[in-house]
Amino acid sequence: MTPHFTLAELTATSHRQFDNTPNESETANLQRLAEFLEQVKTALDGKPIMVNSGFRSKAVNDSVGSRDSSQHRIGCAADVRVPGMTPDAVVRAVIAAGLPYDQIIREFDAWTHISVTNTPDGTPRKQALIIDKAGTRPFA
Repeated sequence: MTPHFTLAELTATSHRQFDNTPNESETANLQRLAEFLEQVKTALDGKPIMVNSGFRSKAVNDSVGSRDSSQHRIGCAADVRVPGMTPDAVVRAVIAAGLPYDQIIREFDAWTHISVTNTPDGTPRKQALIIDKAGTRPFA
């Protein structure tokens, strides 16, 4: 897909009993996501970005207890870790770089959810959030 992100990496799942093959439009979204992750990598001074979860088929998404409206379902979101950086630091760096993210979420202070718009011509919402045991709130 891009120099640092493969289709295999963006569709990997530990729920191997389920097919997690994206269709044509989901693959196109994953291409846009991979290109955006390259921009994130540049903003993070080339640090490695480890993808925990990218595309999720309905079966995979259901098995992890996520909503059908999750951007992971359509190939527009990835949950990532960056060795040597806290999720807070990743969120702050992406915001400071002025990148056109749709959502960036510090989740449970363990990983960063980052997404592109649901359509190629969409306007990024630039929504920055925190999700943890206390609930969902704006990133401050």
